[in-house]
Parts: sequence; structure tokens; C-alpha cells
Amino acid sequence: MIEFKNKLFFRKERLFEVGDRVETCNHCIGTVVRIDRDEIGIFIVARLDIIPGEFAYDPCDLEIIQ
Repeated sequence: MIEFKNKLFFRKERLFEVGDRVETCNHCIGTVVRIDRDEIGIFIVARLDIIPGEFAYDPCDLEIIQ
């Protein structure tokens, strides 16, 4: 895994950037607002279209859509 400012690259060819449109594991659509790290690991924070607020997701639970 390689990190750059607001990008996160996973060996499975996943590249998340702030502003990417994503679909969650439960098929909600949203936008990546930041990429954070805590004591457990790295997580992606997304703002969903149908629910107010921001939610943290494991990178494996998100898929980039176009």
C-alpha cells in the first residue's frame, strides 16, 4: 500500500481520491470526503447522497463508480 496526499493505492488496483463517487457494500451512492488513519488502520470517509452526515468505511467495502 502506498499513500500520497489525498490518494490511497491498494495492491488490488484500487485508487481512492477525495471527490471520487463510490458505491458502498449496501449499494448506497456517495462521495469520498477524506482518507484517514487511526490506531486500527486506514479508512475512507464518505458523504452519502441519501443520508446526511459522513460515514467511515473500510476500503474493501467501497467500489469506485463513474
